[in-house]
Amino acid sequence: MNDVPLWRLYTLRAGYLLLVAGLGPTIWPGVIHHATPWGLSQGVVHCMLAALSALAVLGLRYPLQMLPLLLFEVAWKAIWLSVVALPLWSAHQMDADTAETASECLVGAVFVILIPWPYVAATYGLQRGARWR
Repeated sequence: MNDVPLWRLYTLRAGYLLLVAGLGPTIWPGVIHHATPWGLSQGVVHCMLAALSALAVLGLRYPLQMLPLLLFEVAWKAIWLSVVALPLWSAHQMDADTAETASECLVGAVFVILIPWPYVAATYGLQRGARWR
């Protein structure tokens, strides 16, 4: 059950490459050269996305070991879509910025397809956890 075919490893690597190529050129220039101070939320978002893109580089070499990174990516987007975007969309109150962010998050659905869910279930669901004492 823990054996993941080579083609799945390459699809995972494609997902990590998508994170690196998609976030890297858009996030890192702003992190390195932002002229005005960021507010709290804006700074947190930019730094978290920069860390995500930097850690995704490790996923190119260690695709299975870095799976929690992709799980985080799927989780935050699913939570944001269901807690922020869906209520606004249902109430017909979605503005242009929220709609743009929602469409960017929906592109993240590709990670749901790339993740080897049987491996995730076997490793994180069925496998014994580390000892507590």
